[in-house]
Amino acid sequence: MSARRALLERLIDHAALFPPASLSPADALAEDRRARESEHAWLLGRFVCPASKLHELGDEERALSVVADVPFAADGHTIESVETRGLLDGVSGEVYVEDAPLDQIAERGLRAKIRCGGARVPPVEDVAAFVRGCRERQLVFKATAGLHHAHPTPAGEHGFLNLLAAAVFGDEEDALRAPFGSFSLDDEAFRWGGRVATAGEIAKARRTLFHSIGSCSFFEPVDELRALGMLA
Repeated sequence: MSARRALLERLIDHAALFPPASLSPADALAEDRRARESEHAWLLGRFVCPASKLHELGDEERALSVVADVPFAADGHTIESVETRGLLDGVSGEVYVEDAPLDQIAERGLRAKIRCGGARVPPVEDVAAFVRGCRERQLVFKATAGLHHAHPTPAGEHGFLNLLAAAVFGDEEDALRAPFGSFSLDDEAFRWGGRVATAGEIAKARRTLFHSIGSCSFFEPVDELRALGMLA
């Protein structure tokens, strides 16, 4: 596997049903099909769906990450993961939990989730502490909300490349603050300053620490990566 594939493969969980896109189920699935048929479909992870809207997916064959806003059953859908706010009883498997202490998540053998935007954009220090805490506890995490852009924006949004760098290289606060143009990526390595991560090192970080981002847009982050020359 190349370093490019190791860093970006299945990175983007498609959350087109959620703000700010907030597409209808029909439109969200149509956009998701367009993403699956695109040149860069290999960056596409799961389709994110609230449990309350599972019945609106019809017979669409798609790997799902289900946000548990109501009790639900699989009902024939291919559910690969579940996302919750707070700890729930009776859940197991690949479950991403936000708004719960990392120690409690680790004790239950679950995974963590951080919201990087939306109603509140957490400061760099908070995101860095979350990544560091997950690393120390050997917790896999995903990140969602406000991660459409590769680099931090003047409006204070976090960059998903910066978050990847924080996971791969450590030195979390500096990685999250690194400005536009700080990183380079090709088939051989992911680079930041004098630091170099090979495909094997990147794959380990993706497997054991940073799983994916949730984004209501697939094409916006892909277009930014293309503009940066990071997609062959």
